[in-house]
Amino acid sequence: MEISVPHWQAEDGWHIDVRGLGPPQPMVQILTLLQITTDSEVIVHHDREPISLYPELAERGWNHEVIPGEDGEVRLRLWPE
Repeated sequence: MEISVPHWQAEDGWHIDVRGLGPPQPMVQILTLLQITTDSEVIVHHDREPISLYPELAERGWNHEVIPGEDGEVRLRLWPE
C-alpha cells in the first residue's frame, strides 16, 4: 500500500494530513505510514477523532494522545511503546 495523502517529516516527527477523507481511508493511510516509520513520532491532522483507530494502534504497540491543533482539526500525537 502506498501513502496517497500529504505527509512530511519535521523536527517533531512525521506528519500526515488525512482531513477530508472518507472512512476507512484515514485509518488505512495512518497505518501505512506507521509501517514505514516504526521508531519515530507521528502527528496526525484529522477532521474528527478516529475512535476506531485506537484499538488498532494498541494492537500494533503505538500510544496516542490528542494535542492542540488548528480550529476544526483533531491533531493526534502517536509514538511507539
